[in-house]
Amino acid sequence: MSWVAFAFLMTDVLINAAAQLLLKAGTNVLGIISLNRDNWGETLWRMATQGYFLTGVFFYGVSLVVWIMGLSRVPVSIAYPMLSLGYVINAVAAHYLLGEHVTLARWLGIGFIVLGVWIVART
Repeated sequence: MSWVAFAFLMTDVLINAAAQLLLKAGTNVLGIISLNRDNWGETLWRMATQGYFLTGVFFYGVSLVVWIMGLSRVPVSIAYPMLSLGYVINAVAAHYLLGEHVTLARWLGIGFIVLGVWIVART
């Protein structure tokens, strides 16, 4: 894998992780979100006018473009597992930015994910 392809994939992982964190921050502001026939319009409006949601959706759009650029350079069987590194980034960021507790079992699972991505990327 070339450094350019690796840079595209890692940039995408970071942007995608940021999008997830922004969407979670939006749910922290709005609370539990449920859609039913009586509230769907109001709920979607609240989501569409919430800053974290809007920024998160924008980041997802940018992530899609960066992902396509990386995917054009690397087989999907190598590129897609690289997205799993987002688990690590999100766990660390959620702990420090959102105050979420990450248990030892979660860290162990994340470690296995990292090991698997490393094995896939080397082939």
